Amino acid sequence: MTDLTFGWFLPTSGDSTCLADPAQRIAQSPEMFEEVVKAADEGGFKYLLMPVNASCWEATVTAAFYAARTENIAPLIALRSGYCNPSLSAKMYATLDQLTGGRLCINLIAGISDDDTKADGILDSKQVRYEKMDEEVEIMKRLWASNEPIGYEGKHYQVNQVIEPKPLQQPHPPFFLGGGSEQAMEISAKHSTVHLFWGDKPEVIAEKIKDMRQRAAKYGRGDAIGFGMRLQIVCADTEEEAWDEAHRLIAGATKFQLYNSNKGQEAVESIRKTSEANQRVWQLLEESGSEMKIHPHLWTGISMVRSGAGIAVVGTPDQIAATLDEFVDAGCTSFCLSGFPHAKAARLFSTKVMPIFKGRLADGIPQAA
Repeated sequence: MTDLTFGWFLPTSGDSTCLADPAQRIAQSPEMFEEVVKAADEGGFKYLLMPVNASCWEATVTAAFYAARTENIAPLIALRSGYCNPSLSAKMYATLDQLTGGRLCINLIAGISDDDTKADGILDSKQVRYEKMDEEVEIMKRLWASNEPIGYEGKHYQVNQVIEPKPLQQPHPPFFLGGGSEQAMEISAKHSTVHLFWGDKPEVIAEKIKDMRQRAAKYGRGDAIGFGMRLQIVCADTEEEAWDEAHRLIAGATKFQLYNSNKGQEAVESIRKTSEANQRVWQLLEESGSEMKIHPHLWTGISMVRSGAGIAVVGTPDQIAATLDEFVDAGCTSFCLSGFPHAKAARLFSTKVMPIFKGRLADGIPQAA
């Protein structure tokens, strides 16, 4: 399959060389961000995921700053439902899309837990956040397409505006969404350019893609929606070195002492209650046994110490490429990746793994249809 895209991750909550050892944490700084962004931009990655939680630097401001300092890569910016008026979101994203020459992707997020969003002052339940997300995306699409006031009357928003500018990308910048709940999958089927799955077995992903295409077909989008994987990468010249590196990454770890949260065990229980995607990742961790493998080169170890996407592809460049190709065979065309530390891992992937896909790479970011 051709037209594959690879994205990378900007760790604005900090980086690490060992996730269980605070002494090996790499603090947030413009210098660290610059190194990661430069490695990704020069390495052939098409988009850069900007994370959002209380410990991250603000995603839209960071994205705009680095969009002005790069030539190739597109920021993948989180739109958190309920956090921003949709008319303002539409105007912000269209402006950035124009100013970057069409280098913009939008990541739809309802929030990883109710407690996290309440701490931010957003009191909506997860169901309401997804309801708002659906309306917000619909409003933005209409604002971007119309030269007349849109007359939108929804449950949560009433908008009768016309805005400028319109986005450079037509019909609009691509939407990404990663989520495992019924609401997430339904909204993704309706709106997403790329539905992102967190790590799982390739055969499971193939079945999920079939389900998602059926859902999208209800909206006339069965062939329009694309699919991707959100994965970690641990790459070395030999398989033994790769596994040694993976095990060093979590050396001394206490299960569910999350390095990417400042709320300890309380955060784990809150996430378990509201995030089906995290429930699945942690289920895979429990099922993977002492070796923490769900596949010869898919490792659950990072999920011991990280919420979100914790499944890693571990091996030599050829083994990693072959494993990614199993997901391509399942129906995926995009890979949103990360690795520790992120600048080094980006350079390693771009020089050792990406060339294996030469002739199969897309020229730009996924395009909305």
